[in-house]
Amino acid sequence: MSQPILKTIPLSELRISRLNMRHSRKKPDVSDILPSIRESGIRQTLLVRKEGDHYGVVAGRRRYFALKEIEKETGETPLVPCAIMAEEDAASAIAASVIENVGRLPASEMEQYTAFKRLHDEGRSVDEIAAFFGVTELLVRRVLALASLSEPIRKLYAEEEIDRETIRALTLATEDQQAEWLRLYESEDERAPRGRNCKAWITGGTVITTDKALFDIADYEGQITADLFGEHGVFADPETFWKAQSATVAQRVEAYIADGWKDVICLERGAFFHRWDHQSRTKKQGGKVYVELRHDGTVTFHEGYISQAEARRQEKAKSGQKDTPAAPVKPEMSGPLAEYILLHRHGAAQASLATQPAIALRLMVAHAMTGSALWDIRAHECRTKKPDTRTSLEASKAAAEMEERRAYVASLFEALGVRGEARRNTDAYRLCELFAALLAMSDEEVMEVLAFTMAQTLEAGGPIAEAVLHVCETDLPAYWKPDAAFFDLLRDKRAINAMVADIGSTSLAESCAGDTAKVQKQIIGNRINGHGCEPNPDWRPAWMQTPPTRLVECAGSPPADAWARVAELFEGRGEHIDGAATQAFDQPHAA
Repeated sequence: MSQPILKTIPLSELRISRLNMRHSRKKPDVSDILPSIRESGIRQTLLVRKEGDHYGVVAGRRRYFALKEIEKETGETPLVPCAIMAEEDAASAIAASVIENVGRLPASEMEQYTAFKRLHDEGRSVDEIAAFFGVTELLVRRVLALASLSEPIRKLYAEEEIDRETIRALTLATEDQQAEWLRLYESEDERAPRGRNCKAWITGGTVITTDKALFDIADYEGQITADLFGEHGVFADPETFWKAQSATVAQRVEAYIADGWKDVICLERGAFFHRWDHQSRTKKQGGKVYVELRHDGTVTFHEGYISQAEARRQEKAKSGQKDTPAAPVKPEMSGPLAEYILLHRHGAAQASLATQPAIALRLMVAHAMTGSALWDIRAHECRTKKPDTRTSLEASKAAAEMEERRAYVASLFEALGVRGEARRNTDAYRLCELFAALLAMSDEEVMEVLAFTMAQTLEAGGPIAEAVLHVCETDLPAYWKPDAAFFDLLRDKRAINAMVADIGSTSLAESCAGDTAKVQKQIIGNRINGHGCEPNPDWRPAWMQTPPTRLVECAGSPPADAWARVAELFEGRGEHIDGAATQAFDQPHAA
């Protein structure tokens, strides 16, 4: 922002600027600052800009209204010290308004969206907005993503008719999907999906209709199923469809390159192209074509864009600056290994929770409070694609203990002449049958059934499993030890070398740093089994400790990242929880 001009201006010539982020809000409460202003006047200048025949107050809205109160009391028009901005500097005016308000009172997401979008429209990039306000670029991108929503949906969100999880899911929707969601929302007979269900509804599974095909349907060799209630047929085999669709996309890519476009970038299937994170460029200016492939088969070619990062590099190149960004640190676990680790941690969390009724009760109440669509409960199912991971899980101590608890809970029901196995989403008679059986059980037995049920429905791969491991004080090494499946999935040499240092020594890790991953894994195995050294059968990598920690600095680590997200909620609270649990079970049970 250019240096403002200082000037004393009569209050009658001031108005609240439309660039002030709280322009249309109701009159603020100024009782806290009014006495000070009555006694000492305005100590901090108002930031204003010339707007027609008056000056608009960009920052200092509450001081302005306090002066209006004093004007009413005294009948005199106060002279106000002001800093006058340049009229053309709208971006800095918007930024100043946001800073002035956020510094006093956190703005809502919709208020941030309005201010950030104005700045973006004025030419400020995402990283500039983030740096200006001291927030992350991710936050700015998330807020700007609201720009993809239609005005009626944004209005519903501003009026708090739509929750945050739903609105974020809707930012992924196409214009047609948004229109359909609004139709469902306004319908008296149908229900618009919310929260997670909304995201699942948008991303759409594997149903691909024939109108999404870029190729000639007459030449398609796969099977097409007729939809009697829809306008288009449905591809019976998504893989066959994508083979034909990808071949046509490849032809289009070659045509773009031959036509002189600098590059054609095919996004991963399901990834979204965000216009607000790119700048327009013509073909002659080095613009690229971005290909967006949706899970529902839709393919969109976005012509003439470059990323904000590339635009910055071009500007720096013009000014002679060098841009040498640090190389990103890749995750320390591959996808299959992360799945393996998280599922084993989840199994141990399940087994621990099944024997901790007081904790399970509190967790179940938390589920009831946060809720979902009428609490549609289903048991956890292992969906891993790796046979070795499934075999390892089935042979684990956690699985054996869960099976023991399952048999015990079933025996409680069978003693009352009722089938004990759980059947989700069954009929009303079955529900009442289980209810009657539970009424005949003691408090202790009901709590054991509750703990096992909560363990069955514990979500895998996220913060809640880590929280359970922490509050249950789970001895993870007792539930898992490195097996063949683990070593087979272990590929990252950085992580492997860190394990060598942990089970051996730093000097050992340094001496074998240049060896292959296979050799270093053999060293770890030898150390565990005591080949040529003292055996260390109780060693476990940092990923399988409680709490988990990462092995490679700054690298993504799903268990460590999940725990870091919620650690402050649970650290130091174990004693309180144990005490509450003891107190709950010391109470006499009802007859």
